[in-house]
Amino acid sequence: MLADQERPVWQGASSPERPISVLLVSDGCDATPEPAVAARLRVTGPVAPARSAGHVRDTISPDIVWLRGAERLDDAVLAELGEALAARGGRLMCETSLAALDRVAAAIPPSVRTEWLVEADSADRLMAVAALQSPRLMAVNDMARDDTMERIDRLQEEVARIARLLGDLTAPRGLPGTPKPYAAHGEAAGDYPGQLRSPPRDYAATPRSFLPEERSIDRQRAKGVRRMLRQRRMREQYFPADLFADPAWDMLLDLYAARLERQPVSVSSLCIAAAVPATTALRWIKTMTDAGLFLREADPDDGRRIFIALAEGAFDAMARYFEALEE
Repeated sequence: MLADQERPVWQGASSPERPISVLLVSDGCDATPEPAVAARLRVTGPVAPARSAGHVRDTISPDIVWLRGAERLDDAVLAELGEALAARGGRLMCETSLAALDRVAAAIPPSVRTEWLVEADSADRLMAVAALQSPRLMAVNDMARDDTMERIDRLQEEVARIARLLGDLTAPRGLPGTPKPYAAHGEAAGDYPGQLRSPPRDYAATPRSFLPEERSIDRQRAKGVRRMLRQRRMREQYFPADLFADPAWDMLLDLYAARLERQPVSVSSLCIAAAVPATTALRWIKTMTDAGLFLREADPDDGRRIFIALAEGAFDAMARYFEALEE
């Protein structure tokens, strides 16, 4: 076993001279990667989940840990692996079911750079690996061109476009109409991207007879937002769903309505509201969180779950948007 001072620090990316090193963690039920994935990565393992944390701590670590079947692992194993990855600066590609997503996501520390996959195919996995690599590795890595790589290129271009738009929104001037404490992204303590914090709101419902006028206005606006979401879903009965796919806006609407209703929103619930495949929704949630538009909030009653909420700047912008619609 290597002493602490002798353990190599993860570099987070391979050198151009060697392929991407991936440690596969699996209980054996799905331990064989697809040829399209295996051909482009140097996959080692599988390592049993119970031994994965020790392997990460005590050996020369790979560029990426690939955890398959995370829904089958208990909380203790997930927490131990998450702590080991956080301590070593590891990067994680985690596959789980939508039903177990909230529990698994809560077990992995937010400091661990993670790509989440639900019902993923080989292209999704390669896209996740590309997202976990450093920009330099992505630039020099030479892969044979095929349909899968072309799809990844298109996805990367779309992500880059989205990142530029979000960068404009979260520039120092802030979102339109953002109050001063939130004008410069990152200055307010509650708006650091990826930060896990306890919810500042009380979700307990107040008897309607005691609700002030402001709460009544919030309820009416929340109904209007929910109606807008239903109308967007109705289009899918008459037109292909991907024709109008707009997961960022669907998630903003859902989180805004939930804030008005004083209701928390779990990660899995927000994935459903996005009306796109869960892996795509998770990538959007990560992008919006990194941009400071979404916040991760700890569930005060259940440590195995986290909530997603609007940052104050994003909430204020949504409020002003709907005020403008009502004029």
